[in-house]
Amino acid sequence: MQDYPLLALAIALAAGLIMSRGIRYVHLPNVTAYLLGGLLLGPVFGVLDPATTAGLSVVSDAALGFIAYAIGAEFKLSYLKSIGAKPLVITCLESAGASLCVFLALWALGQPLPMCLTLAAIAAATAPAATLMVIRQYRADGPVCRMLLPVVAMDDATGLILYAVLSKLAISLDGGGATDFVGLVLLPLLQIVESLAVGLAIGFLLSVVLRFFHSRGNKLALTLAAVFLGVSLSSPKLLNLSSLLVCMMIGAAMVNFYKQSDTMLEVCDRFTPPLFMLFFVLSGAALDFSVLARVGLVGVVYILTRVMGKVAGATAGAKLEKCEPNIVKYLGLTLVPQAGVAIGMARLALQDLPEYGAAINAVVLSATLIYELTGPVITKLALTRAGEIQTPAAEPKKPRPPKAPKPSRAQ
Repeated sequence: MQDYPLLALAIALAAGLIMSRGIRYVHLPNVTAYLLGGLLLGPVFGVLDPATTAGLSVVSDAALGFIAYAIGAEFKLSYLKSIGAKPLVITCLESAGASLCVFLALWALGQPLPMCLTLAAIAAATAPAATLMVIRQYRADGPVCRMLLPVVAMDDATGLILYAVLSKLAISLDGGGATDFVGLVLLPLLQIVESLAVGLAIGFLLSVVLRFFHSRGNKLALTLAAVFLGVSLSSPKLLNLSSLLVCMMIGAAMVNFYKQSDTMLEVCDRFTPPLFMLFFVLSGAALDFSVLARVGLVGVVYILTRVMGKVAGATAGAKLEKCEPNIVKYLGLTLVPQAGVAIGMARLALQDLPEYGAAINAVVLSATLIYELTGPVITKLALTRAGEIQTPAAEPKKPRPPKAPKPSRAQ
């Protein structure tokens, strides 16, 4: 299959579509279907071998760029001003809580420090797609929902920043960089600033050039060029930046500098679903089952301590900001799902930390399957307990209209 990349992509797309159609009957997110499709094509049946998935890495790079771009597009300044500081405080504390709990637990297990740091950074990310699906499906509304939406939007950004810092620290500890204060702290911070600056420049340039083109096809072509440019410049062979932060800033700059940003986001939303489908299928196909035996306990600890950290951090942040009781009680339970960005960071770990990358990737993919199976259900239960999803039993029964009199036989 390595010699037929287009055939491999066709098979991956077909598997994703078939699995997503079948998984509707059990009411699970599409991302779960894509990962399961990849598992069947890769580790189970061997249709997509490791050499094939490695040869298609450009697809994963492009998908990661657009995932980060979409996250950045959520950061419109007018919207951030309107929601105030409460979501930001809660986001910082729940992200830090998840990272700290995962790090301490894995460190106590005696895991290598680079692996502990990387998994701690990945633990901060939350998948907004599954959460939004539950809210839209059940038309949930209330204080918890209104706080949840900005928190999940900002959550992945904090995860990207944590990964940019902690992954550099992990690489240094693994022997791939300096171990002094400059190498461990200043250089990662400098890389973050440089990544954001390059992304801002590309995003601003994109917002200016977009004004000279009017067709949606041309606008999409410009967006593709901007994201591809950001990913390419981030390569270690060029500027050696964080591609996730660069592309996130491209999206943030575009949405704030370009007045018709809503139209651009709509165009991208129509283009990216097949790309994301391929990304998740290929990620599932790249899972190495042989590693699971070595990381089984690590995976269980990661799954449990991440949820504990999320709930504890969200509760502490909500209490600190004096939020409503339902927000304090239930918000943390709605932050369980984890998917795209976490998988993307795990894929980057394969390159950044070759010695531990396979184990990290296996832990995150396994955890993603568990989270995507249980997360939407937990979110639904939490919102129902908060009174923001009306169950059929709670809905008032409408009075039945009086029956029309039967016509007499004489008529």
